Amino acid sequence: MSKFRELFSPRDMSVGKPWKRIAEFAFPLLIGNFAQQLYNTVDAVVVGNSKWGYTALASVGNAAPVLNLLLALFVGISTGAGILVAQHFGAKNSEALARTIGNCISLTAIASLIIMVVGPLITGPLLRAVGTLPSMYDGCKSYLSIFFYGIAGGFFYNMFAGILRGLGDSFSALLYLMVTAALNIVLDLAFVGDMGVAGVSLATVIAQFVSAILCLRKLLSLKSVFSLHKRDLRPERTYVSRILGLGLPSGLTQAIFSCAMMVVQRLINSFDDAMFVACNVMVMRVDGYAMLPNFSFGQAMGTYAGQNIGARRLDRLKDGTRQGLMMSVGTALVLTPAVLLAGPTLMRLFTPEQGLIDLSMQMMYILAAGYIAMSVTQVLQGVMRGAGDTVTPMWISFGTAIGLRLPLAYILVALVRNAGAPVLTQEKMVFVSLLANWILGMVLTILLFKLGKWKRKLPQMDSDA
Repeated sequence: MSKFRELFSPRDMSVGKPWKRIAEFAFPLLIGNFAQQLYNTVDAVVVGNSKWGYTALASVGNAAPVLNLLLALFVGISTGAGILVAQHFGAKNSEALARTIGNCISLTAIASLIIMVVGPLITGPLLRAVGTLPSMYDGCKSYLSIFFYGIAGGFFYNMFAGILRGLGDSFSALLYLMVTAALNIVLDLAFVGDMGVAGVSLATVIAQFVSAILCLRKLLSLKSVFSLHKRDLRPERTYVSRILGLGLPSGLTQAIFSCAMMVVQRLINSFDDAMFVACNVMVMRVDGYAMLPNFSFGQAMGTYAGQNIGARRLDRLKDGTRQGLMMSVGTALVLTPAVLLAGPTLMRLFTPEQGLIDLSMQMMYILAAGYIAMSVTQVLQGVMRGAGDTVTPMWISFGTAIGLRLPLAYILVALVRNAGAPVLTQEKMVFVSLLANWILGMVLTILLFKLGKWKRKLPQMDSDA
């Protein structure tokens, strides 16, 4: 029983063997990210196999860049929160920990209100800006409008889950997410028949509210770690500026990536082929599973670095980084071939259209090597962020997404089109540009990690913040 309770307890990553602490944290997180990915997958599977067909499936995917763009601000808040929570927990500063968490709650409420008002107003113009096909426009708009009106559930879940991860507890968020993922499946099946893509959006919103409530209950039970009072909810300049100072570069990174995706989405829509749009949706859903180890180890390394810096155990960073890299790359080397082998079966979950399945698998094979590259990128950038250097990963993302991916996608498509290549070859160039983006990102990350600017970003762990 004590071992079981330990799974749900905050974990101090500044003691013990680095690989063991990272693995104890990363693998529950991996399962949790799997459950998170299941939200999007179930939406796509249910819609793709419903009477609405792959046009509705394409509508869900076409909405993603617009959704991600408007969520960028919150990504920054939650990233900054996770870093500060890990550092204060490592320093055993319970007062600063409570104030950080309280300010995070207030910032999340403010961000939710902003998106609830702004999101529905600009959804239409943004969908037109990416060249949404007329057959998908109404579905995309209804999907996004419902999502934005209920955005508070997703915001608070991700914030609370990020705080739990900062405390070293990746298991509680996992358990709650699995429960609500099951709820999401049930609600998807209940709503999609009459409501189409709007139904899967409503199902996701309800499930996220449930997961947020469960995470909040868990946090409020951790009185031995921190005690949250009303005064902690009052925004304070010191904490707000530190959260935003650490988090906004990550938010800008997400915004840059989302803007790039919107421009690429316009290129995809320019083929005037709903099947290719649906193919992109299916590839990105399966791609999400291949990326799970990378993101999980990246998050784990951020918490590991943050806690050890807070505890002044800088001696543990070198071994922890090396061991984290070995586990991340090793996991990616095993999982990537497995995903490719299972690819046709996975694609068949989304649609019975064999032509669409074959098209999607051709794109997956192009991306395969990129998953190994991303396993390196995410670990090293996770250490940078945990050390408080969120600016360097932002510039890497800016350089690769804006400086390479966007122009390369358009240039490659134009070159093969002018050469008289078939449409399939033109479509493949969109994914070739993404692979080049990932590989360049790995090279730049390794170089900048070795330069060691992140080592000079150690925070001032004073008594006030």
